Amino acid sequence: MEGGARTHTFMLPGKLRTCLSITCQILPFFPCSARLQGSLGLWKMYGEGFKQKVSFLIPECGLLPEVLKSTIADIGDYYLVRSLPIHELVAHEFIDAFVKKGSCYALTYKTKIDQDNTAALLPNGKLILSVDKDTYEELGLQGRPSRYSGKKVMRYSAEGSTLMSYFSKHQIQALRPKITFSTLRDLQCPVLQSNDLQGKPEESCSTEELFEWLGAVLNQVSLDNKSSSFLSTYCCPEPNTVVEKAFLCTITGFIIPEKIIQLLEQLCCYFGEPKLAYWLTLTVHGFADSPVSWRESEHGFHKGGENLYNFVIFRNLDYWLQMAVGAHDDCPP
Repeated sequence: MEGGARTHTFMLPGKLRTCLSITCQILPFFPCSARLQGSLGLWKMYGEGFKQKVSFLIPECGLLPEVLKSTIADIGDYYLVRSLPIHELVAHEFIDAFVKKGSCYALTYKTKIDQDNTAALLPNGKLILSVDKDTYEELGLQGRPSRYSGKKVMRYSAEGSTLMSYFSKHQIQALRPKITFSTLRDLQCPVLQSNDLQGKPEESCSTEELFEWLGAVLNQVSLDNKSSSFLSTYCCPEPNTVVEKAFLCTITGFIIPEKIIQLLEQLCCYFGEPKLAYWLTLTVHGFADSPVSWRESEHGFHKGGENLYNFVIFRNLDYWLQMAVGAHDDCPP
């Protein structure tokens, strides 16, 4: 089989934890967010291994606390491996070296789920293949028809030095996530009440209005509602308030769930001391062309490859959790 083996390009995040137990490794260090444990169901996010962008927005914040800076710096490298045959993912040496020792994430790189052959290695050891009809028949495997069409290349999570050594015969490159900081001045922010999801006229905005507003802010869309604008006439929902400064951080790369949960915990601890901000947000985007979205649910690009969730954390540690996928994907759990 090796003579005609298909090869792929892989990206691999580093600093893998060998234990996946979130209650053992993460939550005990951050008791300030204990109210989130029961109903949040953080363990579900361990099934969402393929995340490409994390953004958080903190109103009334001009300078990021050092503990948050440290958490961001600890996101870790990821690794790009070129021309790697898929069959190496099921080799005994690879399974013993990485899969059995912890969680290992892999996703084909720069492929289009509705056009190319795609593969994803889940942290539970399952290898998901999304392939065209000819490849499926050639492989001789049992499967089921996809509700979409599409497929191709990959990404992982493991100890950096071990990965570099194991894949030394391939082209492997260590990459750093791209991190951007910005201070938004005189930002119009919707007024929110944690116990009022639907919003009330002249009192608070709804979850849907917040979600739409946040999309505009993260994409740097003007909120001025000028008739002369050819891009957007969107304006901030009412009621709203103008904050002098808001801190926005965006991390782009290949980010494992353990690191996202660490960041979420530290953002909860942000309210451990008195702050002007009444709420903050954490938005996480998955890869648009990943063959799976929530857990093992099949994912397709359709129109935009939507695959994201958003936390709104309030000062009293109440929270909203918004989850979104494309129209033809299974609903999140």
